[in-house]
Amino acid sequence: MSPEQFKAALSRWVTGVTIITTRSRAGDLAGLTATSFSSLSLDPPLVLFCLGHSSTSKPSFDAADGFVVNILGEGQQDLAGRFAQLGGDKFPGVAWHPGLRGVPLLDDALANLECRIRQVHPGGDHSIVVGEVEQIHVGDHKPLVYYQGAYHAL
Repeated sequence: MSPEQFKAALSRWVTGVTIITTRSRAGDLAGLTATSFSSLSLDPPLVLFCLGHSSTSKPSFDAADGFVVNILGEGQQDLAGRFAQLGGDKFPGVAWHPGLRGVPLLDDALANLECRIRQVHPGGDHSIVVGEVEQIHVGDHKPLVYYQGAYHAL
């Protein structure tokens, strides 16, 4: 099996789109687009996402004690594209407000889950970041989904 075959098979999985944001203990903001997000446990309320070792945002996440999962809604493709880019400051012109620990909550997200980092596990070329959900905010519009390398609406 080649890496291309593996990626082609996984592209058949329809997933939601999130932007994971954080604020390091030094105050640096970071964020990235992620489809590798999942719920993990109801009691306690745990979620996880996978953070690539090569991500330019990784140092900020490593120096943080929390993160926010911003679940994107229909029409937020441009925002997803901005946070999918490597490097640079992704926040200028983005509407957000500080949540717990000052971590950015993106305005108009379908939902925001404010999390405390509980555990980080090795996972190949990624780290599996487990967070305990401490606070949620839920909107009311349709989700943005990702399938075969492109954004779609339901």
